[in-house]
Amino acid sequence: MNLLLSVFIGVIATFIATPIVLAIGRLFQLWRVLPERTVIVYTFFGKVVGQVEEAGLFFPIAHFGPKALLFPLFGKAYTVRTVIHQAYLRNQLVNSEEGAPMGVGIWFEMFVANPKAYLFQNSDPIGSLKANVATAVVKQLSNLRLEVLLENRDALSRKVREEVSPTSSQWGFNLGSTYIRKVAFRDRGMIAEIQRKVVNRLRQVTAAMRQAGENEVAIIHSEADRKASQRLGQAQAVRPQVVGRALAEIQRVPEVAAALFTLLDIQATLKGTGKITLAAGESPNLLLNT
Repeated sequence: MNLLLSVFIGVIATFIATPIVLAIGRLFQLWRVLPERTVIVYTFFGKVVGQVEEAGLFFPIAHFGPKALLFPLFGKAYTVRTVIHQAYLRNQLVNSEEGAPMGVGIWFEMFVANPKAYLFQNSDPIGSLKANVATAVVKQLSNLRLEVLLENRDALSRKVREEVSPTSSQWGFNLGSTYIRKVAFRDRGMIAEIQRKVVNRLRQVTAAMRQAGENEVAIIHSEADRKASQRLGQAQAVRPQVVGRALAEIQRVPEVAAALFTLLDIQATLKGTGKITLAAGESPNLLLNT
């Protein structure tokens, strides 16, 4: 009997008493589980009485005393996430010093540093922060030279952050990294004109490179022709001396000289345009008929 009674009491405690106790605990908020990067702000009769920041299981009655039992009836618990938020504002209109309408895209990070100010100082702190960033972009980047807008993005990003940070702190935000990611032209006619100028400049550079190459090749060819003509001139100047020396050597042997000149006559005759007639029984001399 004692065993059956113990089992019966255990079943009642497990399936009936435990859910009732848990429901009462949740109703009166006897305990809470706080996730990471989360803060709970408690108010009592419309006034802030404190906040809990440490993640994990906690008991409000241990933090605020017996009045924590009345929070569900006369108070409220606000849950605030303190994770890092990121936002990107596109095509913020800025006019350069030259009068060119530019579109600026700015990326920035923000996180809640003061949950109380975040909850009660501004009804829409995120929207207000974005509006302040957009205003700071127009204020800091307007009437700057075009080359400054395109090249000095880091310095301009720091100026925007310095402009917005004091106001964001009043609303419980801390402004993190801020960077101007894009600066673009908004006027289509100006974009087309810039493209046309860039294309023309590329054509000019290409033509100049081609002309420079052709000039270099012409210089190389002319230098080669000059050296070849010099060598040919030297060869033509030396040729009579070489030929004369060779003929002088041949003249020392009359038979060789006679045979050579006969061969040269035959070669000259063969190269001519006239007709050759060979007479039978005559001397072997060739008769040339024109």
